[in-house]
Amino acid sequence: MANIHDVAKAAGVSISTVSYALSGKRSIGEETRNRISAAVSDLGYRPNAGARMLASTKAHILALSAPLRSDTYAPAHMAFVLAVVQAARGHDYDVLLLTEDEATGGLDRVAASNLVDGVIVLDVAAKDERIDVLRSIQTPSVLIGVPDDTDGLVCVDLDFRASAKLAVDTLTAAGHTSIGLLGQPEEIYARGSNFPLRFRAGFDDAVAAAGVSSAFAMPGPKEAKGALDELFEALPEMTGLVLNCEEPIQERALDILREQGLSIPDDMAVISACSSFDTSRLSPALDVIPLVAADSCVRAVELAVAQLVGEITPGVELIEPRYVDYGSVSPVR
Repeated sequence: MANIHDVAKAAGVSISTVSYALSGKRSIGEETRNRISAAVSDLGYRPNAGARMLASTKAHILALSAPLRSDTYAPAHMAFVLAVVQAARGHDYDVLLLTEDEATGGLDRVAASNLVDGVIVLDVAAKDERIDVLRSIQTPSVLIGVPDDTDGLVCVDLDFRASAKLAVDTLTAAGHTSIGLLGQPEEIYARGSNFPLRFRAGFDDAVAAAGVSSAFAMPGPKEAKGALDELFEALPEMTGLVLNCEEPIQERALDILREQGLSIPDDMAVISACSSFDTSRLSPALDVIPLVAADSCVRAVELAVAQLVGEITPGVELIEPRYVDYGSVSPVR
């Protein structure tokens, strides 16, 4: 198998010149670049994305900024990472994963080095520090999420506000007038994660428009009882419950309801909202407004690739929510 030494010898240049030509880090004369390109082709040299970059002026790599935080729920997070990778491979792109410090600082470095053709951003905060970086670089970018300030940005995500309205409307249509929302742990809201804030705002708007009683509670990272107690204290007549939280908390909430002698859906109508897992496996199975990672990730990759062949209009593209009925909502008796 040919190596970089073979390419340098065939092109009559130094190894460092071949490296610069492949990486694009320094300007190389056209004649020299052509000799290197010919040597790469003749020898079948494929060290990494650099060879493709040399031939096509594109790296065929997308950067994925996906910070791993102490409160990140790994199964859901990795479902989105995998969905981006699979969608990118469908367009013949590889993915460079930026996590933790690299999720922010790495954006500057990969953009400055021309290492990637585009950037996709996960786990967007309402006031995200990465936004200024994205606006300052020339590399096309797409956010899977919606920050407060979207000016000049390309964003795609599930419509969380509409999802909350769909949940509330489904419950009120069944006659439920006292509805609780069990949300995410407090630290998720405190750090400004955009999607739970959007869902909560949509819930508040929907219950206000419907004129029904409501309450909101945040569970601890690994427990739900205290939060459910808060809801029942605020709403003694609660007959509808929306779960906008991760799978372990939803499982625990169902256990607690069962321990309290409450039957679903006869005593309590329950909807799992914006969940990325299969709620038909819960006991009992829960009606769900699904959060399908592929929906937003496939579209995000399409929007990133589209920017490489022409300009697109910045804006927010929201995916309409859908409702899957597993029998956990029934009319008030």
